[in-house]
Amino acid sequence: MKKRIEKDSMGEVEVDANALWKAQTQRSLNNFKIGNEKMPYEIIHALLNIKKACAIANFKTDNLEKKKSELIVKAVDEVIENDYKQAFPLCLWQTGSGTQTNMNVNEVLSSVCNKLDDSISIHPNDDINKSQSTNDTFPSAMHIATILETNKLIKKIEVLISSIKNIEDQNKNIVKIGRTHLQDAVPLKFSDVFSAFRSAFENDLEFIKNANEKLLEIPIGGSAVGSGLNVKKSYDKIVCENLSKQLNLNIKPMENKFYGLSYKSLFSNLHSSFNTLATDLFKMANDIRYLSSGPRCGIGEIIIPSNEPGSSIMPGKVNPTQAEALIQVCAQVMGNNTIISISNSSGNFELNVFMPLIANTMLQSARILTDAINSFVIHLLDGLKANEKKIDYYLKNSLMLVTALSPHIGYDKASKLAKYAHEEDISLKEANKKLKFIEDNKFDELTNPNNMI
Repeated sequence: MKKRIEKDSMGEVEVDANALWKAQTQRSLNNFKIGNEKMPYEIIHALLNIKKACAIANFKTDNLEKKKSELIVKAVDEVIENDYKQAFPLCLWQTGSGTQTNMNVNEVLSSVCNKLDDSISIHPNDDINKSQSTNDTFPSAMHIATILETNKLIKKIEVLISSIKNIEDQNKNIVKIGRTHLQDAVPLKFSDVFSAFRSAFENDLEFIKNANEKLLEIPIGGSAVGSGLNVKKSYDKIVCENLSKQLNLNIKPMENKFYGLSYKSLFSNLHSSFNTLATDLFKMANDIRYLSSGPRCGIGEIIIPSNEPGSSIMPGKVNPTQAEALIQVCAQVMGNNTIISISNSSGNFELNVFMPLIANTMLQSARILTDAINSFVIHLLDGLKANEKKIDYYLKNSLMLVTALSPHIGYDKASKLAKYAHEEDISLKEANKKLKFIEDNKFDELTNPNNMI
Protein backbone atom coordinates (compact mmCIF):
# COMPACT_ATOMS: atom_id res chain seq x y z
CA MET A 1 0.00 0.00 0.00
CA LYS A 2 1.32 3.40 -0.99
CA LYS A 3 2.21 5.82 1.80
CA ARG A 4 2.65 9.54 2.12
CA ILE A 5 4.43 11.58 4.77
CA GLU A 6 2.45 13.90 7.06
CA LYS A 7 4.00 16.24 9.60
CA ASP A 8 2.84 17.62 12.93
CA SER A 9 4.53 19.21 15.96
CA MET A 10 6.13 15.86 16.83
CA GLY A 11 7.64 15.27 13.40
CA GLU A 12 6.89 13.01 10.47
CA VAL A 13 4.53 10.02 10.27
CA GLU A 14 3.56 7.70 7.43
CA VAL A 15 -0.09 7.75 6.36
CA ASP A 16 -1.88 5.67 3.72
CA ALA A 17 -1.77 7.63 0.49
CA ASN A 18 -5.55 7.62 0.02
CA ALA A 19 -6.49 8.38 3.62
CA LEU A 20 -8.23 11.68 4.33
CA TRP A 21 -6.78 11.94 7.83
CA LYS A 22 -3.38 13.33 8.70
CA ALA A 23 -0.62 12.93 11.27
CA GLN A 24 -2.51 13.13 14.58
CA THR A 25 -5.14 10.62 13.50
CA GLN A 26 -2.44 8.27 12.30
CA ARG A 27 -0.56 8.52 15.60
CA SER A 28 -3.77 7.55 17.41
CA LEU A 29 -4.24 4.57 15.08
CA ASN A 30 -0.67 3.49 15.80
CA ASN A 31 -0.86 3.98 19.56
CA PHE A 32 -4.34 2.73 20.51
CA LYS A 33 -4.95 -0.78 19.24
CA ILE A 34 -7.39 -1.83 21.94
CA GLY A 35 -10.43 -4.01 21.33
CA ASN A 36 -12.86 -3.74 18.45
CA GLU A 37 -14.92 -0.77 19.61
CA LYS A 38 -14.73 2.33 17.44
CA MET A 39 -15.79 5.85 18.30
CA PRO A 40 -19.56 5.89 17.67
CA TYR A 41 -20.47 7.59 14.41
CA GLU A 42 -23.18 9.52 16.27
CA ILE A 43 -20.34 11.44 17.96
CA ILE A 44 -18.64 12.05 14.61
CA HIS A 45 -21.92 13.31 13.14
CA ALA A 46 -22.42 15.66 16.08
CA LEU A 47 -18.84 16.96 15.80
CA LEU A 48 -19.32 17.61 12.09
CA ASN A 49 -22.37 19.71 12.83
CA ILE A 50 -20.44 21.56 15.50
CA LYS A 51 -17.60 22.32 13.08
CA LYS A 52 -20.12 23.74 10.62
CA ALA A 53 -21.78 25.93 13.25
CA CYS A 54 -18.40 27.08 14.55
CA ALA A 55 -17.20 28.06 11.08
CA ILE A 56 -20.29 30.23 10.64
CA ALA A 57 -19.88 31.75 14.11
CA ASN A 58 -16.19 32.49 13.50
CA PHE A 59 -17.07 34.38 10.33
CA LYS A 60 -19.88 36.31 12.04
CA THR A 61 -17.51 37.35 14.84
CA ASP A 62 -14.86 38.50 12.31
CA ASN A 63 -12.57 35.65 13.27
CA LEU A 64 -12.51 33.73 9.97
CA GLU A 65 -12.51 34.79 6.35
CA LYS A 66 -15.79 34.35 4.50
CA LYS A 67 -14.27 32.08 1.84
CA LYS A 68 -12.79 29.79 4.47
CA SER A 69 -16.03 29.67 6.45
CA GLU A 70 -18.04 28.83 3.34
CA LEU A 71 -15.58 26.15 2.29
CA ILE A 72 -15.66 24.48 5.71
CA VAL A 73 -19.46 24.50 5.64
CA LYS A 74 -19.38 22.95 2.18
CA ALA A 75 -16.95 20.28 3.33
CA VAL A 76 -19.10 19.38 6.33
CA ASP A 77 -22.16 19.02 4.11
CA GLU A 78 -20.15 16.84 1.72
CA VAL A 79 -19.07 14.49 4.52
CA ILE A 80 -22.51 14.31 6.17
CA GLU A 81 -24.39 13.73 2.94
CA ASN A 82 -22.04 11.06 1.58
CA ASP A 83 -20.43 7.90 2.89
CA TYR A 84 -17.22 8.99 4.63
CA LYS A 85 -17.45 6.64 7.61
CA GLN A 86 -14.19 4.94 6.63
CA ALA A 87 -12.44 8.25 7.25
CA PHE A 88 -13.16 7.98 11.00
CA PRO A 89 -11.46 4.76 12.10
CA LEU A 90 -10.29 5.61 15.60
CA CYS A 91 -10.55 3.31 18.58
CA LEU A 92 -13.00 4.15 21.37
CA TRP A 93 -10.31 3.46 23.95
CA GLN A 94 -8.19 6.57 23.50
CA THR A 95 -7.48 9.74 25.41
CA GLY A 96 -10.26 10.45 27.91
CA SER A 97 -10.96 13.86 26.43
CA GLY A 98 -11.62 12.57 22.91
CA THR A 99 -8.86 14.81 21.48
CA GLN A 100 -7.78 12.34 18.81
CA THR A 101 -11.33 12.01 17.50
CA ASN A 102 -11.74 15.79 17.45
CA MET A 103 -8.50 16.02 15.45
CA ASN A 104 -9.62 13.17 13.20
CA VAL A 105 -12.67 15.26 12.25
CA ASN A 106 -10.53 18.40 11.86
CA GLU A 107 -8.04 16.62 9.62
CA VAL A 108 -10.64 14.96 7.44
CA LEU A 109 -12.50 18.24 6.93
CA SER A 110 -9.22 19.95 6.09
CA SER A 111 -8.53 17.33 3.41
CA VAL A 112 -12.04 17.55 2.01
CA CYS A 113 -11.79 21.35 1.87
CA ASN A 114 -8.54 21.09 -0.08
CA LYS A 115 -10.15 18.61 -2.47
CA LEU A 116 -13.13 20.87 -3.03
CA ASP A 117 -10.97 23.97 -3.59
CA ASP A 118 -7.21 23.62 -3.55
CA SER A 119 -6.77 27.36 -3.98
CA ILE A 120 -7.68 27.92 -0.31
CA SER A 121 -5.53 26.31 2.37
CA ILE A 122 -7.58 25.10 5.35
CA HIS A 123 -5.57 24.11 8.42
CA PRO A 124 -7.01 21.49 10.83
CA ASN A 125 -6.17 23.51 13.94
CA ASP A 126 -5.99 27.12 12.79
CA ASP A 127 -9.18 27.06 10.72
CA ILE A 128 -11.38 24.01 11.43
CA ASN A 129 -10.67 24.08 15.18
CA LYS A 130 -10.67 27.87 15.53
CA SER A 131 -12.20 29.15 18.79
CA GLN A 132 -12.46 25.57 20.00
CA SER A 133 -10.85 23.02 22.26
CA THR A 134 -11.60 19.33 22.32
CA ASN A 135 -12.57 19.99 25.92
CA ASP A 136 -15.65 21.96 24.86
CA THR A 137 -16.41 20.46 21.42
CA PHE A 138 -16.32 16.79 22.47
CA PRO A 139 -18.71 17.15 25.43
CA SER A 140 -20.96 19.31 23.26
CA ALA A 141 -20.99 16.49 20.71
CA MET A 142 -21.83 14.06 23.51
CA HIS A 143 -24.82 16.21 24.46
CA ILE A 144 -26.09 16.36 20.88
CA ALA A 145 -25.57 12.68 20.07
CA THR A 146 -27.24 11.59 23.30
CA ILE A 147 -30.22 13.89 22.78
CA LEU A 148 -30.82 12.57 19.27
CA GLU A 149 -30.54 8.92 20.33
CA THR A 150 -32.74 9.50 23.37
CA ASN A 151 -35.40 11.12 21.19
CA LYS A 152 -35.67 7.80 19.35
CA LEU A 153 -36.10 6.00 22.68
CA ILE A 154 -38.81 8.45 23.75
CA LYS A 155 -40.85 7.62 20.63
CA LYS A 156 -40.63 3.90 21.33
CA ILE A 157 -41.69 4.35 24.96
CA GLU A 158 -44.75 6.18 23.65
CA VAL A 159 -45.48 3.22 21.34
CA LEU A 160 -45.03 0.84 24.29
CA ILE A 161 -47.53 2.83 26.38
CA SER A 162 -50.03 2.80 23.51
CA SER A 163 -49.67 -0.98 23.07
CA ILE A 164 -50.27 -1.58 26.78
CA LYS A 165 -53.30 0.72 26.70
CA ASN A 166 -54.74 -1.40 23.88
CA ILE A 167 -54.36 -4.53 26.03
CA GLU A 168 -56.17 -2.75 28.87
CA ASP A 169 -59.02 -1.68 26.60
CA GLN A 170 -59.45 -5.16 25.14
CA ASN A 171 -59.57 -6.94 28.52
CA LYS A 172 -61.56 -4.64 30.80
CA ASN A 173 -64.17 -7.27 31.66
CA ILE A 174 -61.80 -10.07 32.68
CA VAL A 175 -61.34 -10.63 36.41
CA LYS A 176 -58.32 -12.63 37.57
CA ILE A 177 -56.75 -13.65 40.83
CA GLY A 178 -54.04 -11.39 42.18
CA ARG A 179 -50.76 -12.58 43.63
CA THR A 180 -48.61 -11.11 46.39
CA HIS A 181 -45.44 -12.69 47.82
CA LEU A 182 -45.83 -15.19 44.92
CA GLN A 183 -48.94 -16.47 46.70
CA ASP A 184 -52.64 -16.17 45.88
CA ALA A 185 -54.22 -12.84 46.78
CA VAL A 186 -57.53 -11.07 46.16
CA PRO A 187 -58.97 -10.50 42.67
CA LEU A 188 -58.37 -7.63 40.30
CA LYS A 189 -59.07 -6.93 36.65
CA PHE A 190 -56.72 -8.30 34.02
CA SER A 191 -56.52 -4.70 32.76
CA ASP A 192 -55.43 -3.51 36.22
CA VAL A 193 -52.21 -5.51 35.86
CA PHE A 194 -51.37 -3.72 32.64
CA SER A 195 -52.45 -0.34 33.96
CA ALA A 196 -49.64 -0.65 36.51
CA PHE A 197 -47.17 -1.31 33.69
CA ARG A 198 -48.51 1.67 31.75
CA SER A 199 -48.26 4.06 34.71
CA ALA A 200 -44.68 2.96 35.35
CA PHE A 201 -43.68 3.76 31.77
CA GLU A 202 -45.59 7.04 31.75
CA ASN A 203 -43.51 8.11 34.74
CA ASP A 204 -40.32 6.82 33.13
CA LEU A 205 -41.13 8.78 29.99
CA GLU A 206 -41.49 11.97 31.99
CA PHE A 207 -38.21 11.35 33.83
CA ILE A 208 -36.34 10.76 30.56
CA LYS A 209 -37.84 13.75 28.78
CA ASN A 210 -36.94 16.09 31.63
CA ALA A 211 -33.39 14.75 31.92
CA ASN A 212 -32.85 14.80 28.16
CA GLU A 213 -33.97 18.42 27.95
CA LYS A 214 -31.18 19.40 30.35
CA LEU A 215 -28.63 18.30 27.75
CA LEU A 216 -29.82 21.01 25.34
CA GLU A 217 -27.43 23.36 27.16
CA ILE A 218 -23.94 22.68 25.81
CA PRO A 219 -20.52 23.95 26.99
CA ILE A 220 -19.35 25.16 23.58
CA GLY A 221 -17.24 28.30 23.92
CA GLY A 222 -15.67 27.11 27.16
CA SER A 223 -12.42 26.37 25.34
CA ALA A 224 -9.79 24.45 27.34
CA VAL A 225 -10.92 24.88 30.96
CA GLY A 226 -14.25 26.71 30.74
CA SER A 227 -12.89 30.27 30.77
CA GLY A 228 -13.40 30.82 27.03
CA LEU A 229 -9.78 31.61 26.15
CA ASN A 230 -9.37 32.60 22.45
CA VAL A 231 -13.16 32.80 22.05
CA LYS A 232 -14.92 35.99 21.00
CA LYS A 233 -18.00 37.43 22.68
CA SER A 234 -21.37 36.08 21.43
CA TYR A 235 -19.58 33.23 19.61
CA ASP A 236 -21.25 30.56 21.77
CA LYS A 237 -24.72 31.97 21.14
CA ILE A 238 -24.19 32.04 17.38
CA VAL A 239 -22.88 28.47 17.40
CA CYS A 240 -25.95 27.32 19.32
CA GLU A 241 -28.31 29.23 17.04
CA ASN A 242 -26.82 27.50 14.01
CA LEU A 243 -26.80 24.08 15.65
CA SER A 244 -30.46 24.55 16.50
CA LYS A 245 -31.25 25.22 12.84
CA GLN A 246 -29.10 22.36 11.59
CA LEU A 247 -30.51 19.77 13.96
CA ASN A 248 -34.00 21.14 14.66
CA LEU A 249 -33.23 21.35 18.37
CA ASN A 250 -33.42 24.20 20.87
CA ILE A 251 -29.72 24.24 21.79
CA LYS A 252 -28.41 26.91 24.14
CA PRO A 253 -25.01 27.84 25.62
CA MET A 254 -24.37 26.44 29.07
CA GLU A 255 -24.16 29.25 31.62
CA ASN A 256 -21.40 27.68 33.72
CA LYS A 257 -18.97 26.14 31.26
CA PHE A 258 -16.54 25.17 34.02
CA TYR A 259 -19.25 22.77 35.18
CA GLY A 260 -19.86 21.57 31.63
CA LEU A 261 -16.23 20.51 31.20
CA SER A 262 -15.45 19.07 34.61
CA TYR A 263 -18.75 17.35 35.45
CA LYS A 264 -20.85 14.88 33.53
CA SER A 265 -23.72 14.74 36.02
CA LEU A 266 -26.28 15.61 33.34
CA PHE A 267 -25.43 12.30 31.70
CA SER A 268 -25.57 10.55 35.06
CA ASN A 269 -29.00 12.06 35.63
CA LEU A 270 -30.31 10.92 32.25
CA HIS A 271 -28.81 7.46 32.55
CA SER A 272 -30.38 7.09 35.99
CA SER A 273 -33.70 7.53 34.19
CA PHE A 274 -32.60 4.89 31.66
CA ASN A 275 -31.82 2.65 34.63
CA THR A 276 -35.25 3.24 36.17
CA LEU A 277 -36.86 2.40 32.83
CA ALA A 278 -34.75 -0.77 32.64
CA THR A 279 -35.84 -1.90 36.11
CA ASP A 280 -39.50 -1.31 35.21
CA LEU A 281 -39.15 -3.13 31.89
CA PHE A 282 -37.42 -6.00 33.68
CA LYS A 283 -40.33 -6.30 36.11
CA MET A 284 -42.94 -6.26 33.34
CA ALA A 285 -41.08 -8.78 31.17
CA ASN A 286 -40.67 -11.16 34.10
CA ASP A 287 -44.34 -10.88 35.11
CA ILE A 288 -45.44 -11.62 31.57
CA ARG A 289 -43.14 -14.60 31.12
CA TYR A 290 -44.19 -16.08 34.46
CA LEU A 291 -47.90 -15.50 33.74
CA SER A 292 -47.43 -17.15 30.33
CA SER A 293 -45.54 -20.14 31.76
CA GLY A 294 -46.90 -23.52 30.72
CA PRO A 295 -48.82 -24.22 28.62
CA ARG A 296 -50.03 -27.04 30.90
CA CYS A 297 -47.72 -27.10 33.90
CA GLY A 298 -47.29 -23.41 34.61
CA ILE A 299 -49.52 -20.45 35.42
CA GLY A 300 -50.67 -20.02 31.84
CA GLU A 301 -52.93 -16.99 32.31
CA ILE A 302 -51.37 -15.28 29.29
CA ILE A 303 -50.87 -16.67 25.79
CA ILE A 304 -47.89 -15.18 23.96
CA PRO A 305 -47.22 -15.34 20.20
CA SER A 306 -45.33 -18.33 18.80
CA ASN A 307 -42.51 -16.64 16.91
CA GLU A 308 -39.99 -19.43 16.49
CA PRO A 309 -39.27 -22.98 17.73
CA GLY A 310 -38.34 -22.84 21.40
CA SER A 311 -36.10 -25.84 21.62
CA SER A 312 -33.59 -27.77 19.54
CA ILE A 313 -34.69 -31.02 21.19
CA MET A 314 -38.28 -30.57 22.49
CA PRO A 315 -40.73 -30.32 19.57
CA GLY A 316 -43.60 -27.84 19.82
CA LYS A 317 -42.04 -25.83 22.64
CA VAL A 318 -42.72 -22.09 22.73
CA ASN A 319 -40.45 -19.91 24.86
CA PRO A 320 -40.82 -16.27 25.98
CA THR A 321 -37.82 -15.25 23.90
CA GLN A 322 -38.77 -11.59 23.56
CA ALA A 323 -39.04 -11.26 27.34
CA GLU A 324 -35.68 -12.97 27.74
CA ALA A 325 -34.06 -10.62 25.22
CA LEU A 326 -35.55 -7.61 26.97
CA ILE A 327 -34.36 -8.56 30.45
CA GLN A 328 -30.84 -9.15 29.11
CA VAL A 329 -30.87 -5.65 27.65
CA CYS A 330 -32.13 -4.33 30.98
CA ALA A 331 -29.28 -6.07 32.81
CA GLN A 332 -26.78 -4.45 30.43
CA VAL A 333 -28.31 -1.01 31.06
CA MET A 334 -28.18 -1.55 34.83
CA GLY A 335 -24.51 -2.41 34.50
CA ASN A 336 -23.99 0.63 32.30
CA ASN A 337 -25.42 2.79 35.06
CA THR A 338 -22.51 1.80 37.27
CA ILE A 339 -20.09 2.76 34.47
CA ILE A 340 -21.69 6.19 34.16
CA SER A 341 -21.62 6.70 37.93
CA ILE A 342 -17.93 5.84 38.16
CA SER A 343 -17.12 7.95 35.09
CA ASN A 344 -18.91 11.06 36.33
CA SER A 345 -17.29 10.83 39.75
CA SER A 346 -13.83 10.52 38.19
CA GLY A 347 -13.44 13.99 36.76
CA ASN A 348 -10.21 15.62 37.90
CA PHE A 349 -9.95 19.36 38.41
CA GLU A 350 -11.16 21.16 35.26
CA LEU A 351 -11.82 18.16 33.00
CA ASN A 352 -13.50 14.79 32.99
CA VAL A 353 -11.36 12.27 31.12
CA PHE A 354 -13.89 9.44 30.83
CA MET A 355 -15.76 11.08 27.96
CA PRO A 356 -15.41 8.45 25.20
CA LEU A 357 -16.59 5.79 27.66
CA ILE A 358 -19.52 7.94 28.80
CA ALA A 359 -20.49 8.73 25.22
CA ASN A 360 -20.40 5.11 24.09
CA THR A 361 -22.26 3.87 27.18
CA MET A 362 -25.03 6.48 26.93
CA LEU A 363 -25.55 5.74 23.26
CA GLN A 364 -25.50 1.99 23.76
CA SER A 365 -28.09 2.12 26.53
CA ALA A 366 -30.41 4.39 24.56
CA ARG A 367 -30.00 2.31 21.40
CA ILE A 368 -30.54 -1.15 22.89
CA LEU A 369 -33.49 0.04 24.99
CA THR A 370 -35.05 1.52 21.86
CA ASP A 371 -34.53 -1.65 19.84
CA ALA A 372 -35.59 -4.03 22.62
CA ILE A 373 -38.79 -2.12 23.35
CA ASN A 374 -39.63 -2.04 19.65
CA SER A 375 -39.04 -5.79 19.33
CA PHE A 376 -41.01 -6.58 22.49
CA VAL A 377 -44.03 -4.57 21.32
CA ILE A 378 -44.08 -5.98 17.78
CA HIS A 379 -43.31 -9.62 18.55
CA LEU A 380 -44.98 -10.06 21.95
CA LEU A 381 -47.26 -7.34 23.34
CA ASP A 382 -49.26 -6.71 20.17
CA GLY A 383 -50.05 -10.44 19.94
CA LEU A 384 -50.61 -11.12 23.66
CA LYS A 385 -53.93 -12.69 24.68
CA ALA A 386 -55.62 -13.52 27.96
CA ASN A 387 -56.26 -17.22 28.60
CA GLU A 388 -59.77 -16.74 29.97
CA LYS A 389 -60.38 -20.42 30.68
CA LYS A 390 -57.28 -20.72 32.88
CA ILE A 391 -57.92 -17.33 34.52
CA ASP A 392 -61.49 -18.39 35.44
CA TYR A 393 -60.28 -21.71 36.85
CA TYR A 394 -57.77 -20.06 39.19
CA LEU A 395 -60.27 -17.42 40.22
CA LYS A 396 -62.95 -19.91 41.23
CA ASN A 397 -60.49 -22.07 43.15
CA SER A 398 -58.69 -19.35 45.05
CA LEU A 399 -58.86 -19.52 48.84
CA MET A 400 -58.18 -15.80 49.11
CA LEU A 401 -61.75 -14.98 48.17
CA VAL A 402 -62.26 -15.55 51.89
CA THR A 403 -60.86 -12.05 52.45
CA ALA A 404 -64.26 -10.56 51.59
CA LEU A 405 -65.80 -12.54 54.48
CA SER A 406 -63.55 -11.06 57.18
CA PRO A 407 -65.70 -7.98 57.90
CA HIS A 408 -68.74 -10.28 58.35
CA ILE A 409 -67.45 -13.32 60.24
CA GLY A 410 -64.17 -11.92 61.62
CA TYR A 411 -60.55 -12.50 60.71
CA ASP A 412 -60.14 -15.60 62.91
CA LYS A 413 -63.10 -17.47 61.46
CA ALA A 414 -62.16 -16.44 57.91
CA SER A 415 -58.64 -17.74 58.51
CA LYS A 416 -59.98 -21.00 59.94
CA LEU A 417 -62.28 -21.39 56.91
CA ALA A 418 -59.42 -20.95 54.44
CA LYS A 419 -57.11 -23.33 56.30
CA TYR A 420 -59.85 -25.98 56.58
CA ALA A 421 -60.60 -25.78 52.84
CA HIS A 422 -56.91 -26.08 52.03
CA GLU A 423 -56.27 -29.00 54.38
CA GLU A 424 -59.32 -30.90 53.17
CA ASP A 425 -58.66 -29.96 49.53
CA ILE A 426 -62.20 -28.68 49.07
CA SER A 427 -63.66 -25.36 47.95
CA LEU A 428 -64.38 -22.49 50.30
CA LYS A 429 -68.08 -22.99 49.76
CA GLU A 430 -67.86 -26.65 50.71
CA ALA A 431 -65.81 -25.73 53.79
CA ASN A 432 -68.39 -23.15 54.81
CA LYS A 433 -71.19 -25.71 54.47
CA LYS A 434 -69.39 -27.87 57.01
CA LEU A 435 -68.31 -25.09 59.37
CA LYS A 436 -71.56 -23.12 58.94
CA PHE A 437 -70.01 -19.68 59.47
CA ILE A 438 -72.39 -17.84 57.11
CA GLU A 439 -75.55 -18.55 55.08
CA ASP A 440 -74.99 -19.98 51.59
CA ASN A 441 -76.70 -17.14 49.71
CA LYS A 442 -74.73 -14.55 51.67
CA PHE A 443 -71.52 -16.51 51.04
CA ASP A 444 -72.17 -16.46 47.29
CA GLU A 445 -72.85 -12.74 47.32
CA LEU A 446 -69.77 -11.82 49.35
CA THR A 447 -67.32 -14.10 47.54
CA ASN A 448 -68.38 -13.03 44.05
CA PRO A 449 -65.08 -11.81 42.50
CA ASN A 450 -66.91 -9.14 40.51
CA ASN A 451 -67.87 -7.48 43.78
CA MET A 452 -64.25 -7.32 44.95
CA ILE A 453 -62.63 -5.28 42.19
